[in-house]
Amino acid sequence: MAGGTFITLEGGEGAGKTTLIRSLMDRLEKSGREVVITREPGGSPIAEAIREIILHVDHTGMDPLTEALLYAASRRQHLAERVLPALARGAVVVCDRFVDSSLVYQGYARGLGIDAVWEINRFATEGRMPDLTLYLDLDPEVGLSRIEESGRGKVDRLDLESLDFHQRVREGYRQVAAMFPERIVTLDAAGDPGSLKEIVWKYVSDKLDTL
Repeated sequence: MAGGTFITLEGGEGAGKTTLIRSLMDRLEKSGREVVITREPGGSPIAEAIREIILHVDHTGMDPLTEALLYAASRRQHLAERVLPALARGAVVVCDRFVDSSLVYQGYARGLGIDAVWEINRFATEGRMPDLTLYLDLDPEVGLSRIEESGRGKVDRLDLESLDFHQRVREGYRQVAAMFPERIVTLDAAGDPGSLKEIVWKYVSDKLDTL
């Protein structure tokens, strides 16, 4: 059994995961813990190469099952190369997205089925799931407008999806959160950012105290 703690943040586009992860990193480091910040798809050299294939704007014709398998392959490499070794050292791993994203984006929003995508990922991860997942719930229109206002540089394939797709993503997250209430905490990402940082820190510190 790994000695570290595995925490993931989930949410639609523009939900604010990056800002909260930076805040968590600062507070965890100040507490004297080893913290590893990573992301999916990506997080290790081979996984990052797969990310480029998945998110390239020229690949809009990608078959949904191909997409799901590529995410699972990237996830496996990332888990084996970076996440599991860090957990074995006793580190706190904070990851921007994990299996839940695939259940939502490919399983629900793409229509492959949550159960089918779970089976692919259960095999890829050997059943290793986060100790705590924080889902940032936000109206997709608000999230997409945040991205536009921020002037985020590189556009990826998901940025080209319709508002309807992003609405389905939100519906999917709510379904997945209901499936795993012991692990997933749903947070309102539309409120004050400072208050949200404090709420996130409370959930994380409470989890660390119980493990």
